[in-house]
Amino acid sequence: MLKLDKNKLAGLKTFDDHLQERYGDENSPERKEFEAKAKAWYYAELLKDERKRQNVTQKMLAEKIGKKREYISSLEKGQTDMQLSTFLRIADALGLRFSLVLG
Repeated sequence: MLKLDKNKLAGLKTFDDHLQERYGDENSPERKEFEAKAKAWYYAELLKDERKRQNVTQKMLAEKIGKKREYISSLEKGQTDMQLSTFLRIADALGLRFSLVLG
């Protein structure tokens, strides 16, 4: 049975501690930029996973939304920011629906 050393555990940093050290406070420009990029990457991953699940190639998706395959590749690699209109066109091309929840 694995026995944990409580003293070692108490000295471990949380993920938030690491973010604070690297990017500053939650309201700092650096932290906000990091979080925006992380969210963009996350949503691009969701779209990529759904594209692959449906056996849609990057080329097929690009043709459906009027873009080049290289653009889709760049989005999926996180090399290009995605505008909301592009996100919605890709989602629509994949048959995905989104709703906003305020609160």
